[in-house]
Amino acid sequence: MLKSEQINELAAALAKAQGQIEGAKKSSSNPFFKSKYADLAECWNTCREALTANGISVIQMPEEINENGRLNITTMLAHSSGQYISSTLTMTVTKLDPQAIGSAITYGRRYALAAMVGLAQEDDDGEKAMA
Repeated sequence: MLKSEQINELAAALAKAQGQIEGAKKSSSNPFFKSKYADLAECWNTCREALTANGISVIQMPEEINENGRLNITTMLAHSSGQYISSTLTMTVTKLDPQAIGSAITYGRRYALAAMVGLAQEDDDGEKAMA
């Protein structure tokens, strides 16, 4: 993880934002595993307003895929004060065609965003058990 010298203002703003962020809805279907999940758009829709209201922006950048098929995606939380934290997620791209690369980038961005802002998917297992 990289960070600015001070992160006190960012940490305070993120704490406020996390108090406003609810779980992301599992609104997309994965036909291969016959399961539901919260896609990147749903994750963004769930946290965007709370982050913005607290002066936090998210920057995500994929880097060039190396000779071993490994892709780095760096996610940065930047605060209006200039403070920031960033972390890089490394993933292996199993197939080097545009579809697979795009899928890996989207997948990595979704998981990195969720980890950086403390976003979780809504637990539908508990609801199923109560039915």
